[in-house]
Amino acid sequence: MTAPKERSKLLQVSDLSVSFEMDEGEAQALDGVNFEVGHGQTLGLVGESGCGKSVTALSIMRLLPKPMGKIPTGNILFEGVDLLQLSPDKMREVRGNEIGMIFQEPMNALNPVKRIGDQIGEVYLLHHRMQKKDAWDKSVEMLEKVGIPSPRTRAMEYPHQLSGGMRQRVVIAMALACSPKLVIADEPTTALDVTVQAQILALLDELQKSLRSSVLLITHDLGVIAETCDEVCVMYAGRIVERASTQELFANPRHAYTRGLLSSIPRLDGVPKTKLVAIEGMVPSLSELKPGCRFAPRSGLHHPSELLDEKLPYREISPDHWVEACPVCSDS
Repeated sequence: MTAPKERSKLLQVSDLSVSFEMDEGEAQALDGVNFEVGHGQTLGLVGESGCGKSVTALSIMRLLPKPMGKIPTGNILFEGVDLLQLSPDKMREVRGNEIGMIFQEPMNALNPVKRIGDQIGEVYLLHHRMQKKDAWDKSVEMLEKVGIPSPRTRAMEYPHQLSGGMRQRVVIAMALACSPKLVIADEPTTALDVTVQAQILALLDELQKSLRSSVLLITHDLGVIAETCDEVCVMYAGRIVERASTQELFANPRHAYTRGLLSSIPRLDGVPKTKLVAIEGMVPSLSELKPGCRFAPRSGLHHPSELLDEKLPYREISPDHWVEACPVCSDS
């Protein structure tokens, strides 16, 4: 799967595969993942829990658990440099400075025994070699920038003293402290109420525009995707099964899994009190993955054995619209 030649690319992920050593043997979490993020672009990575979205993010950041997590194949090019070939010290210079990450659960991402100001200040101490007082002042400035009231007071507090929405803003402040070129946002609105979700998304959009950063937004919420993303990759069981612009994907979904996701959310133009369509079953475990069409058991459609046993190609079915070419699950 390739991208248009004219697109200016900040991040290129090519043929990325990730496996984990487990008690029952090696299990493949990602299988030949390909996508690009252009300068100033917001790319959405969507799918159910267990599809490999967070593993993709951790792979880019070189934060897979060691020694179990391995990357047997693939390249992750950031501004033309393969992150997988960098030394640990060089990768630490990139991580947090040029690529920032907003982690899924802020209470786990924050140190419970360190003040908020000190935790944000670590970014400036590490990457900008600032004095402690200057780092503290910059931390307060970032808290103000992400919309936290009384930032000097909040900087003195600990994570448990803040609400969920405020903790998420702190994590965003940490990720954006060094004005990174790429921000990876892993489920940034999980466990937040609808009002706070809207505030966080508006904040991310505002900061992205002011910093001119690119964003890789990982979510299972198609509503968030529709509101924020330029392009979407739909991921299922460690593979990207469909990729298109947001407008094209919502107007013309071509893979059965994409159609299932879209059918499972309520629509403003839908018939009131209509029962939503559910995708039966669950994402298969890593030990159950087949080489061929992985959505076959949940599709409700008959698949000949060769479609389960042989890996399927990707096809560009219209300009910039790619789909895994299963003749049963996709209109390809």
